[in-house]
Amino acid sequence: MSTSLPPLPLRDVHQRPLRNLRLSVTDRCNLRCQYCMPEDEYAWLPRHDILHFEEIERLVDVFLFLGVDKVRLTGGEPLLRRDVTELVARLASRLGIRDLAMTTNGVLLRPAAPDLKRAGLHRLTVSLDTLQADRFERLSRSAEFHRVLDGLEAAAEYFPGFKIDTVAIRGVNDDEVIALLDRARALGAELRFIEYMDVGGATHWSQSQVVSRAELLGMIAAHYGAVAPVDRVDAAPADRFRLAHGQTFGIIASTTTPFCADCDRSRLTADGLWYLCLYAARGTDLRGPLRGGASADALATLIRGVWQARTDRGAETRQVVRADAPFIPLSALKRDPHLEMHTRGG
Repeated sequence: MSTSLPPLPLRDVHQRPLRNLRLSVTDRCNLRCQYCMPEDEYAWLPRHDILHFEEIERLVDVFLFLGVDKVRLTGGEPLLRRDVTELVARLASRLGIRDLAMTTNGVLLRPAAPDLKRAGLHRLTVSLDTLQADRFERLSRSAEFHRVLDGLEAAAEYFPGFKIDTVAIRGVNDDEVIALLDRARALGAELRFIEYMDVGGATHWSQSQVVSRAELLGMIAAHYGAVAPVDRVDAAPADRFRLAHGQTFGIIASTTTPFCADCDRSRLTADGLWYLCLYAARGTDLRGPLRGGASADALATLIRGVWQARTDRGAETRQVVRADAPFIPLSALKRDPHLEMHTRGG
């Protein structure tokens, strides 16, 4: 990017760096998973508000200048965005991006995987919450289970060592913990269990459905024996563990053991709203200044000022005040689609 500003380390009020940008390329999704999109109707972002690839590139270049070196493409379902592999190729050419990743539900992955690899995508994460076709259909309100399994095989072929994300929900899929670990091992993938979170569209959430980090470790140890922690080397959200036979897995314990103190992530929606926390009620509009002709310097100054004033510790705050009800009421979600998990990229 062209700027006259010096590249200074950027830290917030709690001295957390800006390193990790989750970039939503669409709010649309081809599944309706019960922990993310359980309702029958949704308000969608206006098409004319969605950032063009050139606009995404301009903003990413500013973020790279300010210290971001990890970019993850999300949605919605990112593979629904037309020509998304072209965007991958454009971003992969930037030397400042040390880690370029994508999270997908896997439905469209089989035909896309070779193109994503050729375009320069570094890493891939596939969401998978069950290995049972009938349960998948109930969870996602979709009959795409076999396409997801095919997508997992494609991920193993083109992105060896890929990650699988599983949201663990009591009474829904907590009886599949061991089976999912075994399938991940067979695929050469690392499974990450995610505690059920009460954010965005989780309008049916309740505390009683949360399968905690401690419970997951107990189940896994009871089956496999000793579970050894793996030393953390970065600010990634998952605590990682190793089993006696060498398999590693992770647990993202956002609900019971928040990691706000180390959080270096922010989220950019497909229409250019920038959120500093998954629990944040409001974001910063970057599309307006961008389309209004703001220079790279002006955009960098805006982003820098917002991050340096950041105090968010949303998951910790929510843990203290949590009631056994969803964080955001359905009426508020219908008024503002930016509050939805599928809009701000999870």
